Amino acid sequence: MDEESETTATAAASWAKRAWELLSMVRRRAPLVQCITNLVSMDLAANVLLAAGASPAMVHAIQEIDDFTPNVDSLCVNVGTLAESWIPSMRAAAAAAERARRPWVLDPVAVSASEWRMGTCLGLVELRPTVIRGNASEILALSSACRIRDAKGADSAHESTDAVEAAKSLAQSSGAIVAVSGAVDFVTDGQKVVGASNGVPMMQRITATGCAVTALIAAFVAVDPSNALEATSCALSIFGLAGELGMETAKGPASLRMHMIDALHCLDENTILSRIRISQRS
Repeated sequence: MDEESETTATAAASWAKRAWELLSMVRRRAPLVQCITNLVSMDLAANVLLAAGASPAMVHAIQEIDDFTPNVDSLCVNVGTLAESWIPSMRAAAAAAERARRPWVLDPVAVSASEWRMGTCLGLVELRPTVIRGNASEILALSSACRIRDAKGADSAHESTDAVEAAKSLAQSSGAIVAVSGAVDFVTDGQKVVGASNGVPMMQRITATGCAVTALIAAFVAVDPSNALEATSCALSIFGLAGELGMETAKGPASLRMHMIDALHCLDENTILSRIRISQRS
């Protein structure tokens, strides 16, 4: 093995070890993750969090925010089925998390769907999320504060590679770690770019997988908020690996959903150390 290959292999092993450390921390600490998330994703997000060892709380009533949010370990805000009545809760929870120094993660689902949705997401970005995760079209739109006319609802019209520079720009302007989901998931702090390559295409045929991995990111960031780039990269890779393992016995998207959750629950050290694919890109 030449020196460059040896360095690459060492870095890959280090990332895999870090992924196992973070998953083990989630399992040991069972972080409480508050999810103000969309109606489509609640079930899958909660089950993914439970399978990883975290504790989900689907608490979104504004009357509970002041009492509840300061006591959580992290917050996930997802605008998928956005309604006017939910916006005050989202903003209040983000502000409460900030005051309590709890990390929070924003998922700007279908940000290009309307000017109202775009404005809502931009307002949430001003509340300084720890992490922003979206598909390529969502990150391109949010970075430019301009709707993408050919965006396909919650689906992306672009590849993740198309949005790397936009993600770096958004990270620099917002102060957040920004993750772009796709065939390769890219994560950036505005300078460094990390690529996570685990996953299978069939995962895109299951509704709310993107929303669920955002919740999983919140759990990982909860146990190590000072290293949000690492936590985000590892969460994305572990979720993708669970999909790969689930696909080994699945017959289609419905059975993949079930087997993916089981695989996440059963992940062990040897599997993670041998199959996690994370690398620094710049």
